[in-house]
Amino acid sequence: SISTTSYDTALCIIPPKRLWPSVDRLRTLYDKAYGKWPPHVNLIYPFVRPEALPMAAEIIQSTLSQRQQDGNNNNEIRLSLDTVDVFTHKKHDNTIFLCDGDHKHRSQLTKLRKDILRALSPGQQIGNYQMHMTVAQSEDAASSAHKFLVDKVGLLPSIEWEVDQLYILVRERIQLPGSNSNATSRMKLWGTISFSGSSDGSSELSQTTTTTNMLLLPSAKKDQLQTNTPYYFEEETNLWVPFSPSDLNTTTTSDKTLTIASYNVLAEFTHPPSSARHSLLINTILSAGAHADVLVLQEVTDTFLSSLLADKRVRDTYPFTSHGPPAQPDVDPLPSLLNIVVLSRVAFGWEYVSFRRKHKGAVVVTFKDVGKHVEKGEDRSFLPVVLAAVHLSHGLTDGAVAAKKIEIQTLLGYLEATYPGHPRVVAGDFNITSSSRSVEAAVERKSISAVAKGHLESLDGVFADAGLVDAWAVTRVGGRGGYSYDDQGATYNPRVNELAAAAVGSGGNMRPQRYDRILVRGEDFLTIAKFNQFGFLKERLGVDSEDATTTYASDHWGVRCLLRLGMTTTPTVTKPSEEITNLIVPVNLKQATASLATPGAVNECLSSLNVLPTSEEIAMRKTALTLLKHTILSPSPGESTVPSATRAQPTIIVIPVGSYALSVWTAASDMDVLCIGPFSARTFFALATRRLRKAATQNIKILRRVKANSGTMLELQVMGIKMDLQYCPAGGVAQRWPEVLTTPVSDPIWMLATATLAKLKAARDVDYLVHSVPDLAVFRLASRFVKTWARARGIYAARFGFLGGIQIVLLVARVYKMLVRETGQEVSVEDLLVTFFDHYASFDWEHQLVFDPLFHTQRLPFRRATAREPLAILGYFPPTLNTSQAASMNSARTIKEEFERAAGAVDDAGSWTSFLCGDGGEPTAAAVYTAGAIDFLAAYKSYVKIDVQYWGLSPAKGAQFVGWLESRCVALLVNLHRRAPGVYARMWFARFVEVVDGKGEEEEERDYQGCYLIGLDKSDQNMEREELKVALGALQGALARFEEQIRGDEKYFDAKSCWMGASVEDSEEDSEDEDSEDYGVEGAQAVMCINKRKKVGNTKKKGKKLSQEQQHQEQSTPKLRMATDVLNRIRWDPEMDSGDYVVGYEDRFLGAQERALDEWKTEKTDEEFIPQHRILYFKRLSTGETVWDRGLRMDTVF
Repeated sequence: SISTTSYDTALCIIPPKRLWPSVDRLRTLYDKAYGKWPPHVNLIYPFVRPEALPMAAEIIQSTLSQRQQDGNNNNEIRLSLDTVDVFTHKKHDNTIFLCDGDHKHRSQLTKLRKDILRALSPGQQIGNYQMHMTVAQSEDAASSAHKFLVDKVGLLPSIEWEVDQLYILVRERIQLPGSNSNATSRMKLWGTISFSGSSDGSSELSQTTTTTNMLLLPSAKKDQLQTNTPYYFEEETNLWVPFSPSDLNTTTTSDKTLTIASYNVLAEFTHPPSSARHSLLINTILSAGAHADVLVLQEVTDTFLSSLLADKRVRDTYPFTSHGPPAQPDVDPLPSLLNIVVLSRVAFGWEYVSFRRKHKGAVVVTFKDVGKHVEKGEDRSFLPVVLAAVHLSHGLTDGAVAAKKIEIQTLLGYLEATYPGHPRVVAGDFNITSSSRSVEAAVERKSISAVAKGHLESLDGVFADAGLVDAWAVTRVGGRGGYSYDDQGATYNPRVNELAAAAVGSGGNMRPQRYDRILVRGEDFLTIAKFNQFGFLKERLGVDSEDATTTYASDHWGVRCLLRLGMTTTPTVTKPSEEITNLIVPVNLKQATASLATPGAVNECLSSLNVLPTSEEIAMRKTALTLLKHTILSPSPGESTVPSATRAQPTIIVIPVGSYALSVWTAASDMDVLCIGPFSARTFFALATRRLRKAATQNIKILRRVKANSGTMLELQVMGIKMDLQYCPAGGVAQRWPEVLTTPVSDPIWMLATATLAKLKAARDVDYLVHSVPDLAVFRLASRFVKTWARARGIYAARFGFLGGIQIVLLVARVYKMLVRETGQEVSVEDLLVTFFDHYASFDWEHQLVFDPLFHTQRLPFRRATAREPLAILGYFPPTLNTSQAASMNSARTIKEEFERAAGAVDDAGSWTSFLCGDGGEPTAAAVYTAGAIDFLAAYKSYVKIDVQYWGLSPAKGAQFVGWLESRCVALLVNLHRRAPGVYARMWFARFVEVVDGKGEEEEERDYQGCYLIGLDKSDQNMEREELKVALGALQGALARFEEQIRGDEKYFDAKSCWMGASVEDSEEDSEDEDSEDYGVEGAQAVMCINKRKKVGNTKKKGKKLSQEQQHQEQSTPKLRMATDVLNRIRWDPEMDSGDYVVGYEDRFLGAQERALDEWKTEKTDEEFIPQHRILYFKRLSTGETVWDRGLRMDTVF
């Protein structure tokens, strides 16, 4: 009797070696015993002691011979491993295995085992037997990782063979290099026993079972096991079949170009995996922006690849693939949960290059028909293009950074050694943190060390040393990508992409990252021609749910590069044409003085002036925009009886434009919102108005509907924030949004009506700006500062021919981009601002053009009419390039003088605050916006005073009247210059209201009365008296004609409710306050009181200080609390019963009346609304006591 208790030997069944690769591709990754055991089915384990093997072999041989003699085909055993199952162990680990699902086959094997055990040890008790071939181990049987792995093993094609011999294995101890002890072991073939009864002590098996300790492997090698044959789709059989590239005789690519795209499709990590995104992913892959000759995909799973390759459109576009569909019975599953797969229109072969870590490697592709021919003497050779598809280690830790660097060096070393001289491309998800702020934050948190930071920053140098050029970096200069740093060109943006935000999680790093890249080493054959991103398509998931929201297909954007073949790849920036070169005005860096150059000084200045929005304001605007989008896009109850699941949903895009889209807004800024869709403007506004009115309970209010030459606009108030809603009918653009923004101007998609293009221009210009400036943070800070300066100096009003938001960002962006291009280095916001004012102070506005030579590189589609366009600040896209068409000769002169003044002031300023406020000014927002008005009122002896007044109008009607009047002021300024060229006229951008003695803030509630002031001066100080008289006469004539035009327009002017007049006044007659309400721009920053009882022109001459006048004002009678304050106090003070009060007010027809305070309406749009200035008193009913009286100036409430 021989005992079977030794774990150093085993009697097993081993499939033929031709069947090993399929199962070993999984075993090498998931089976701890891979490299120690061949794929096998244990028959008896533990087996006999090693020294008893000869005797045991004889007994088994005898047993098999006896079974053969007994007949009944006892030794004819066929196995078919086609079923997956799991052993669950006590230590929370599991063994995943294959077994034969045929009970007959299992019974045959069980009987064979019993016969052998009885022969070896008669009388021993034989336990249960579960035949199995181990494929993998897992830890938690309830985890998704375990369930995914079970599914993967279950996808293995059936392993079938006739069992004709048994294998005896014996354990062999192996001593690793550098180890003093037997560190590991493997099972070595001792012998085989044929079912015919013969035995053999040698076999080729021992030559193939080797240890796989990674310490013994080279740093990079072709992984023969994971390398497999590619597949192509065979129409006759309707199956994906393996092929050898040399067997095909086709060329499917153009002989001039090769387009390569890369896309991380975002795997599903929860079991069972959802296929909800599959359709959207496929649509994205097949979209125009993603169309390519070769497509590299990362994070591909078995289920997604099966769905992808089952789509006929995909098969027609990409007939070749590195991996077949795992759902096809004869195709292996993908080796890992996250895999790299290459699809192509071009036949190729591929190999897998292993890195140091499991599941990490590169798919290296060589194309059969794409490459360059090399001649050396009489020898000719063909060097195919090589593509390395990668997905590097993820994370921002010391270990992850080190792993990334090793993986990159490993791959580059392999390519250099294996494919010297070949044109090559490396594409995929590099997982390299591109945001310097993210890296700095990680260093501060001690997530990474300074050494790791250095490794990360050195990676670009590693690529450069290998001759690899970044396709995005080459094409971004002068293109949509601009010339930029840090988060520009990001392909992973949690701030925009909700899938990326969900992956980052709360408290994670929300900075955009440029993870996905395409690197090219052309070898005088490949030239980078174009580069773009894709993946911006959004669709609803779960169409059966009315609450389903739109989402992107993946958390990454895809990248695509067009390569020209047969040309040099030396990357060169597109040089401007001779025409453009002659128009360029060079920008020279001027560094800030020591007092202004302190890092963060500009940010500190704007913060102290409350220019920068707070986190609460940012959150509020984001919420308000989301609410508006939801209201417009979500149908109201009862709008349609057609189920949403069966109704085609038209694409409507709702996007911010203007200052909010550029993130240069302030708390007083309006939000400009543009909708793009397939409807007519009339249909859209009818639908939108209905939905907005039904959402009134959600704090949405329609203020008024504006009809202008540019189209209809709705002025809204959403959560207290004023918004201007416009619409553009362009269904084709909406369908392809936002990838349509990357298409060239010549694309047929832009063959639209001029009015439509004009609406889209705002979005297109903003998009280019965002993607082209070097550093958005610097650009935004500089733009906000310039905007604050322009407002303070009274030149922030595009409607009057001055600078508006778009003009300012264009001016800043041009200087910034040209500075970075010329210096080749980052520019601080302080240096940028000093250079900005210096450059434009010397700019010849009359003859030179402000344009971006990095965008307009070859031709400038603009011809200036100097007489009609004294100012030319050009944007980017058609139909109209000049954004300053409202400018006049006078406004152009004003802008020039203010830049000259600013250039001188910035040289002398001790701080950025003093630059804005003046040396003696208080560092407050009120001081900033008051200083310029004071200078304006003191600068001129005569003014044109345009009085405007209305009464009995609703606020919306009043705003409409004032807005229309402002729009006509531009024509007045142009007419003044044409009729009286000898007079220089400067208009102040804000309105003024008269100061009335003894009255205070309550006067804001009366019917409106205010005025505009236009300062007058001689254009030429040497003008003769007679010439001046003629000019003044012409001036009076122009004003009279202006009055006639305004009063004659019955559409906007009604003499029964409004009045206007224009006259020339001397400065000593002015007694004005600057109005705090501004209908035409973003709203006033603060109320600025400038009491001018004395002659303004004598203020400086007599040495009188403004502070003295303000002190005199403060000593007057105390101001009475406004009626609004009293009303709010009674309503919200818990100690006061609002039901016990009545409001006494003046009815225009009935005289004094009373109304219960709780019934008093404060909403201006309410039919029962009564203006607050008509309130006479407040009375308490229970006592009959008057608690507030306007006439008696009595107030007992406060």
